[in-house]
Amino acid sequence: MTYPEPPLREPDLPRTAKVRPVALRTGWTTGACATAAAKAAVTALLTGVPQREVEIGLPAGRRVTFPVARCDLTARPGPTAEAVVVKDAGDDPDVTHGAHLTATVGWRPRPGLDLAGGPGVGTVTRPGLGLAVGGPAINDTPRRMIGQAVAEVVDLTEVGVRVVISVPDGEVMARKTTNRRLGIVGGISILGTTGIVRPFSTASWRASVVQAVHVMAAQGQRTVVLCTGGRTERAARALLPELPEVCFVEVGDFTGAAVTAAVGDAMTGVVFVGMAGKLAKLAAGILMTHYTRSKVDLSLLGAVTAEAGGDADLVAAVVAANTGRHAYELWEAAGLLRPAGDLLCGRVRQVLRRFAGPALTVDVAMVDFTGDHLVASSGRWPA
Repeated sequence: MTYPEPPLREPDLPRTAKVRPVALRTGWTTGACATAAAKAAVTALLTGVPQREVEIGLPAGRRVTFPVARCDLTARPGPTAEAVVVKDAGDDPDVTHGAHLTATVGWRPRPGLDLAGGPGVGTVTRPGLGLAVGGPAINDTPRRMIGQAVAEVVDLTEVGVRVVISVPDGEVMARKTTNRRLGIVGGISILGTTGIVRPFSTASWRASVVQAVHVMAAQGQRTVVLCTGGRTERAARALLPELPEVCFVEVGDFTGAAVTAAVGDAMTGVVFVGMAGKLAKLAAGILMTHYTRSKVDLSLLGAVTAEAGGDADLVAAVVAANTGRHAYELWEAAGLLRPAGDLLCGRVRQVLRRFAGPALTVDVAMVDFTGDHLVASSGRWPA
């Protein structure tokens, strides 16, 4: 069935996703903290003097100073130095806030930098991350930052240095991240493109969604399942048990970014699994659905109600509903949840097909608010 086509919109999120009386405090990435620890340890190794603070350069050229929480020297069996910088993530809700980024350094016989991951730093086990399989999960920008910082202390064309980055309790922290799904095991990733953590950053969340699509593409998968959160992912897995874990991507509000990445990676199919509120926004053509940039179009839900056979009183009640969930409950009470939900899923399918173009097949499913039951679909899962 074809519906009136809403304009497609993908609004951007504000720099901070919460209204506060003062600006949110920025913090430092794991990559910046690891760089500072590495430079402090190499400086101590060279000078024999434990460092209490250290200055590094960020990718954009800014110079910043970090306090060094601990810096120790050991003479035997060979001279080594170890420095710790504690991560301050600012006001970002980051699981690595307070992590002790630790660099252990020593001389090596050949010139150049040998960078390795120690305990608490994840190991890459799958392709698609831009890192060598079997190597440490230290991304390109932190690698460059560490190399440049060490080169400020010693001439790497003449001197060899081995740097091992470790994070006490990093494996525990990693359980609260998507690392395992991406094929990073045993610890956290050393990340950061700017060295700065900007709280509630659109760019960082969108980037994680896009990266997840790239990882599944690199493993030869061609169907991506987009879920809005943990409950919808659980429902999606029950609907599609034949698909491997890597195919399921929690997009949050960034459906448009995920679909764009899927098209770019030559995916052939996309499945969207969500609840009534997000589906209502998508049906209205809104591809970035954060509450600060979009709201549920209740008139659209009223039109769906009428098309599903609802009487005038029900249509009026849905149009006056408080939320998408309230409209869902009105449909359920009237015995129209399945037909109205199917129509809503059909509208979302039409929007996503327009946005993606002809390259992708699209299926849409709506689940209840527990994530335990399928309540409607665009046709793949009939009543």
